[in-house]
Amino acid sequence: MKQSPIFVKHFDLMAWLIPCTLRFPKSHRGGLARKIQEELYRIDAGLVEAATSQDPRPGLDTADRALISLRTYLRLSRTLGILPINHYEHAVRLAAEVGKLLGGWRKKAATV
Repeated sequence: MKQSPIFVKHFDLMAWLIPCTLRFPKSHRGGLARKIQEELYRIDAGLVEAATSQDPRPGLDTADRALISLRTYLRLSRTLGILPINHYEHAVRLAAEVGKLLGGWRKKAATV
């Protein structure tokens, strides 16, 4: 069975970003790093909910809200100087790919 591209892209984002958050300074690991990880898991839960339910819209809405929060936390971590610019750019690029796929799925679900 071929896996949906959004799950592959989101897995890539999680697999790359979680180790980055583990390298945050100790003063931010319990707060900002934890919030980033929570949003990654919330996106995943929303995608799984959308894929396994009759109406995917609630799960997609959850994933979309979590992605918005994730982008905010990434921007904050960059502004605070916690996340190096090259890591920030890569994370934002991966999040944008997930966002495009999510937007397409939401558009498709709205027409059904």
